Amino acid sequence: MKIPFLDSYRERQAEPTARYTLFQNTDQIFTEQYKNYCARFEYIVDVRGCKVVAISSAIAGEGKTVSTVNLASNLASTGRKKVLLIDLDMRKSDLAKGLRFPSTPGLAELLGGTANLSEVLRYVIAQGLHVIPSGRRVDNPWGLLTGEKFRILLMELRDLYDVILLDTAPMAPVSDALALRDLVDGVILVHRLGYTPHTLFRQAMEDIGEKKLLGVLLNGVEPHSERYYQRYYGKYYVKQAGK
Repeated sequence: MKIPFLDSYRERQAEPTARYTLFQNTDQIFTEQYKNYCARFEYIVDVRGCKVVAISSAIAGEGKTVSTVNLASNLASTGRKKVLLIDLDMRKSDLAKGLRFPSTPGLAELLGGTANLSEVLRYVIAQGLHVIPSGRRVDNPWGLLTGEKFRILLMELRDLYDVILLDTAPMAPVSDALALRDLVDGVILVHRLGYTPHTLFRQAMEDIGEKKLLGVLLNGVEPHSERYYQRYYGKYYVKQAGK
């Protein structure tokens, strides 16, 4: 399969007090990398007419959730699109904690019939972003994600939002992401260089399929010189970052 690389970025650890609000940091080069990723993503979804996009990875620890939150917040902050982020990692999620709002009620309660949509929606004012957290922990979410209620929910949300991003569980340990293939318009695969075994990365791409794979986002691309920065981001950003 030909690998459709979407973009790459230099890995950066977020501050514990603002784990997923990375655009508020002063690392301008890091911020520009994410803006570039967002621009490429927006172009792809516009050209291909995608509304519902899953963000996944082969295994845990590749930077999937951080990448998804930064993409969602940057997309929403432009004001061009109404964006919804849904946390589908229902086994082991910390997205709500990272964004500092309650994890329940969330998607599990919505699909279980104990909460309605208005009760599970969270609003990140700074970015103009809507979020649905995963809700209570579900040991086997396959039934919920493949059920008719979730399918109908996505159909209804398509009429309310321009872009819906699904933060899924990693693909190798569980099959949750594969259950979504027929429900989404495309998938972005996050790959952390030097971390994920190539066989698992290749298997994840094959499981997604060439028609659904919108692109691969490389995490951990470390430029080794100022010359790299000048080439890709211009002398201005290098000078500002060096203050």
